[in-house]
Amino acid sequence: MEQVMQSDVATTSAPAKSQDSTADINQPGHSRSRRRISDRVATIAESATLAVDAKAKALKHAGHPVITFGSGEPDFPTPAHVVEAAAAACSDPRYHRYSASNGLPELREAVAAKTLRDSGYHVDASQVIVTNGGKQAIYEAFATLLNPGDEVIVPAPYWPTYPEAIRLAGAIPVPVFADESTGYHVTVDQLQRAWTKNTTMLVFSSPANPTGAVYDKEEIRGIGTWAADNDLWVISDEIYEHMVYGGAEFHSLPAITPALRERCVVVNGVAKSYAMPGWRVGWAIAPPDVVSAMTRLQSHATSNVCNIAQAATLAAVSGSLHTVSAMRAAFDRRRHTIVRMLNEIDGVNCPEPAGAFYVYASVKDLLGRRIRGQRASTSIDLAALLLDEAEVAVVPGEAFGTPGYLRLSYALHDDDLVEGVCRIQRLLTDAAE
Repeated sequence: MEQVMQSDVATTSAPAKSQDSTADINQPGHSRSRRRISDRVATIAESATLAVDAKAKALKHAGHPVITFGSGEPDFPTPAHVVEAAAAACSDPRYHRYSASNGLPELREAVAAKTLRDSGYHVDASQVIVTNGGKQAIYEAFATLLNPGDEVIVPAPYWPTYPEAIRLAGAIPVPVFADESTGYHVTVDQLQRAWTKNTTMLVFSSPANPTGAVYDKEEIRGIGTWAADNDLWVISDEIYEHMVYGGAEFHSLPAITPALRERCVVVNGVAKSYAMPGWRVGWAIAPPDVVSAMTRLQSHATSNVCNIAQAATLAAVSGSLHTVSAMRAAFDRRRHTIVRMLNEIDGVNCPEPAGAFYVYASVKDLLGRRIRGQRASTSIDLAALLLDEAEVAVVPGEAFGTPGYLRLSYALHDDDLVEGVCRIQRLLTDAAE
């Protein structure tokens, strides 16, 4: 199990050299053998969060009572009115045909209206492209805006897709690290120290995955102003906009910093706030010329997003936020429970997140100890032990660029959450120096 977990979160490795690199390809009768996988794809890592979730589901299918804290998806059903809209769309012949690659016109209008309602950011439908989930929006934004050799500043801990999608665009991710002592917030000074003449973009997310960090209005204004002053593009990932708790407030970066409007791409979607991860609908909001370029790319990659899923999304973003509020209340309750229980474990330091539905707990003080006869030298080791010995799935910090941490999602039923953390507590009480 340990070896498998390590491969799931392995850092990018250099591609292997061709076996016949010394062959004289100019000689008649000789041909250079080609590797089966391109360098571009061979060097990217699998999504560690999805890999952990897949392992947990496979073990469950085999009869193991695994509790998974790995997946970032709400445990609530998609709201009934959204499902009903999709069912009705199935019988509507106009949804049986190809549609515009950039999204149904009525959905793009609705996304623009929803953006103004929820974040105070006024945009036109011409600035919206509907994508197959937020991941496609992020990938297409990087592919559209980055050139080989460009540097992209990525606050860490980061969502694992950011650096891999940047590399796919031929650019270079530059992590800027924050830890629990600052609530996982990076500062303008840190960003400035990471800046070089090759820096062209900043990735920003608040609320953030995996830490749940939520930046306040003045922090966002400062970061946005710094980015504008340095003529940078910013990818603002706002998919957790409704998942904020206590006194925290969500603020959209381009709404706070109007100077960034022409150099900002906002990414969002329905997976989190509307409990629709499997529907695979997201969107990007960007200047019209960028949306046009992203649309050209999407037209060759996937054409239009599934019309039925778009119809469901239209119902979701046009409706009330009642179900969103109900989910947020449940997540808030679970947030307090998981933080309290994890901090009862000697060697675990779990800050209380202000947003999203994850905790990012430091386990650095546990590393090197023996647990049931096995030494956990890394957080990968510890995650493997938890799965093997406690049948609890978590994601190690290596996946997010910061070893020594574990990410646990609290988007699971209250009873499962308590039972899962109790299993962790029982296992880790066996830890010895």
